[in-house]
Amino acid sequence: MSLEIRQVIPMETLLEKGGSVYKLVIVAAKRALELSEGSPKLVTGGGKEKPALGALREIAEGKIGVRIKKGKKSE
Repeated sequence: MSLEIRQVIPMETLLEKGGSVYKLVIVAAKRALELSEGSPKLVTGGGKEKPALGALREIAEGKIGVRIKKGKKSE
């Protein structure tokens, strides 16, 4: 993570919301793509911030969550 993101959003806060770094990265990447394609932001502030930072800000504020799908068990 860049220094800018660490100063704005503590990593501990993100990990509390996302569970693991891997889940957090997937959720943030998908949401950043949605934001870059024109989806409305769920949090205010940041002005002209990059979609990735906006996605992380939404996760930190609890607007976006991680949901685990239960898959089929392999036989």
